[in-house]
Amino acid sequence: MTAPPVAREREITEPVSLTGPDGRLNPAAIGFARSPLIDTRGIGRGRFVRSWGRNKRWEYWNVMTPTHIVSLTVSSLDYAAVHEAWIHDRATTRSWGRSVTVLPSREVSLPASLGTGITIARHADLAATITPAERGSLWRLHAEIPDASFDITVRRPPGHELLAVVVPWSSRRFQYTVKDVALPASGVLTLDGVDYEVPAGSWAVLDHGRGRWRYDVSWNWGAGSGTLADGRSLGIQVGGRWTDGTGSTENAVVLDGTLHKISEPVAWDYDLAAPLRPWRVHGGGLDAVFTPFYDKKSATNLGVISSRTDQCFGTWSGTVAVDGAALRFDGIEGFAEDVRNRW
Repeated sequence: MTAPPVAREREITEPVSLTGPDGRLNPAAIGFARSPLIDTRGIGRGRFVRSWGRNKRWEYWNVMTPTHIVSLTVSSLDYAAVHEAWIHDRATTRSWGRSVTVLPSREVSLPASLGTGITIARHADLAATITPAERGSLWRLHAEIPDASFDITVRRPPGHELLAVVVPWSSRRFQYTVKDVALPASGVLTLDGVDYEVPAGSWAVLDHGRGRWRYDVSWNWGAGSGTLADGRSLGIQVGGRWTDGTGSTENAVVLDGTLHKISEPVAWDYDLAAPLRPWRVHGGGLDAVFTPFYDKKSATNLGVISSRTDQCFGTWSGTVAVDGAALRFDGIEGFAEDVRNRW
């Protein structure tokens, strides 16, 4: 029996507001885009009192270099600000990092929409800024923690497309996510007073989020960036669980800057009891194996607020259907994660 065809998600090609005048989801925003066309200034504004506590705003950047892994999170969850700066030495497996939870949310500034302003986080032992320039084609990531800092420049090549998706659970609960993969990065890391270059061949991934979330949510997310044997760049972006039943997916590949959307949900096969074993992600023309080499575990339990994350770093290999042909890839570096949040 032939499976029914997968409904294509609506592609948004003109600017649109995420929310209507009443603060609810604007139906015209549901779909995906290849550039950040969604105006999210309605998220986190105090006039919609019944939505307080459900507004979630964040910027997350991950940078993989040949020698180190770097991540930066700045977020505001209405009642708390949650930030992290982290650097990992791939050879020694030593890490430098600071995670802070600020109750109530303060000393944090996030722009209303992607690229419209500077992101700032200030707290004891952590200072971070994310500065956009050149109309969103350049980003400067800067963070300082005890004994470590980084100053990284990320460039979006001309014509490089991203994946922007609105995920609708209901008119009151929804998320706008931008996943931007395979972005070249350069700069410097300073660890215990020693500088390390972020050289050519380093790649950045952005997760920009604005929405109103349910309290208890679990998800998978995976991303990878690299270069194929023929010199073309490849970015992999896959997700799961949190989009189930919404008609939206956050699945795509970006081949040499062109987005190829995967509207079919993908299946995730892995053993959370042994997360360093290979993971398989497949569906919608994608058949990929992720082979981890490091698991960044984290857990927080503040009673009402709790989270658990296994974020594994490693390499992607497999095939993906692009324009009717099977594209093979191997050694694409990135991560895959399993997360549960009560927030």
